[in-house]
Amino acid sequence: METILRNTRPGRKQMFLDPRSKLALCLTVFFATLAGDGMGVMKYVQVVLAVVPLVCFVILGKVWLSVYYALLYVFSMTVPYLLAPYLPPVVNLLFTGVIVVSTQMIPAMSMFCFLVITTSVSEFVAAMDRMHMPKVVTIPVSSMFRFFPTIAEESSAIRDAMKQRKTGSIRNPMEMLEYRFVPLLMSLVSIGNDLSASALTRGLDAPGRRTSVCRLKFRTADAAVLVFCAAAVGLLIASQVFGI
Repeated sequence: METILRNTRPGRKQMFLDPRSKLALCLTVFFATLAGDGMGVMKYVQVVLAVVPLVCFVILGKVWLSVYYALLYVFSMTVPYLLAPYLPPVVNLLFTGVIVVSTQMIPAMSMFCFLVITTSVSEFVAAMDRMHMPKVVTIPVSSMFRFFPTIAEESSAIRDAMKQRKTGSIRNPMEMLEYRFVPLLMSLVSIGNDLSASALTRGLDAPGRRTSVCRLKFRTADAAVLVFCAAAVGLLIASQVFGI
């Protein structure tokens, strides 16, 4: 059956990419930034991969998210070198270690955020079915795609409620911990159970193959992304094996 949704192609909101290409790009940035030693050619590859989330956010029109990511990454890259000469050795070791790990994690976490905000659950499940992924992987990850946006909505609702009651401000940390974080932690358990029940109700664990109205197809942009990912992984392997 031909429908409008079935004939819809990926647009700006989906980054003009197939979900499988976005997943490959996300995994490439994750492994290359964490596994790379920052020496030789990987020093330049990691910088290029760190720019990828910024480019994605700009294309999506997420201006504030782009600025926040750029400032956070520049801060983590420059502050340790500026403060290192003035810190005691023990503090310098701990501080530098935390910043280095954060610098490597920031692009990976940003790419996961990009994957979540540009991919619907239906598109992700359809992509996993195309790759013949087992349901023990598809169901938890698809539930996670709705988990984080639901947490953000719940946190925003709690914050608005506390503003109306004029309680839980940052001036009183104990009240903020009691009136904001405790309800949020209690909601996490309920949200997880509700999303799991919703996934099972939608038939994600059905033994047969599911149909989908989402049309997945590789295009020129997907080919370019896959070539970029293959080049980054190839340089990572070459740097680990040959030390280039």
